[in-house]
Amino acid sequence: MKFYIKKLITLIITLVFVSFITFFAFQVIPGDSAIAKLGMDATEEQLQELRESMGLNDPMFVRYGRFLKSTVTGDFGTSTQYNVSVASLVADRLPVTAWLAVLSVLFMVVISLPLGLICARKEDGFIDRFITFLSQTFMAVPPFFLGILISLLFGIILKWFVPGRFVPVSQNFGAFISYMVFPALAVSIPKVAMLTKFLKTSLLRELSYDYVRTARSKGLKKKQIMTKHVLKNALIPVITFFGMLTADALAGSIVVEQVFNLPGMGRMLVSAIANRDFSVVSAAVLYIAGIVIIINFIVDMTYQKVDPRVRIS
Repeated sequence: MKFYIKKLITLIITLVFVSFITFFAFQVIPGDSAIAKLGMDATEEQLQELRESMGLNDPMFVRYGRFLKSTVTGDFGTSTQYNVSVASLVADRLPVTAWLAVLSVLFMVVISLPLGLICARKEDGFIDRFITFLSQTFMAVPPFFLGILISLLFGIILKWFVPGRFVPVSQNFGAFISYMVFPALAVSIPKVAMLTKFLKTSLLRELSYDYVRTARSKGLKKKQIMTKHVLKNALIPVITFFGMLTADALAGSIVVEQVFNLPGMGRMLVSAIANRDFSVVSAAVLYIAGIVIIINFIVDMTYQKVDPRVRIS
């Protein structure tokens, strides 16, 4: 229980720290929400009046306290760009980004796990070398460029989907998923390549240990050794790496959403930054940071389940 409480406290402190950084980053950047809302042609009197009504003239720590309170209650105010509540904007956009992240993570697990096992079992064979070659190639390709290639191949040449089109999940779930598969592939393929290589290295390291030779001398079959002993131990470092890749996939989806014209958190964030919509930017950053921190929290929980020594230490 002490382990879980400690992790939970760390999670809360990290979220508060992220909110602190997010708030103060916008205080040092020139310009403010009043200028963004009224435009550069507004008079100084108009700007001062709006700043007063928005509370921008209050001391910085008062504004941060108000910002922290709104963060806890989930009320980020009204978007100066869209003139609607930030909560409703996030509620509309978050499911798209969440589905993109879920599909990306699913592809990472489903594809990299068998590929890593095959490479370890067929080390230096043709299949291993072929998969390694593909892995090294895809690791060097950024997700946004991969998204362009996928749109060209599957959208324009094969016509499996219409590039730039989006079907809301509320309209047709099947069509929504079929369109989300392609951006999810763009996000996940470089991570699949990294995870496959990492898993293969971890498996080969475990296979070189004495306990594997002992298991073989006792007559255990190769499949039994791999599934009951080697795979479990090899997954311990992979879980940590997987958590990092998952957080990276979430960040990478911001750019991929632009390529596939998806109305998710990424597109909203980019547009809000360009228009200095502080309420939307802070909400988007905190939601994304919160998801990343929660993912790491889940990874830590999984890690100590797989390896109890973590909890003891």
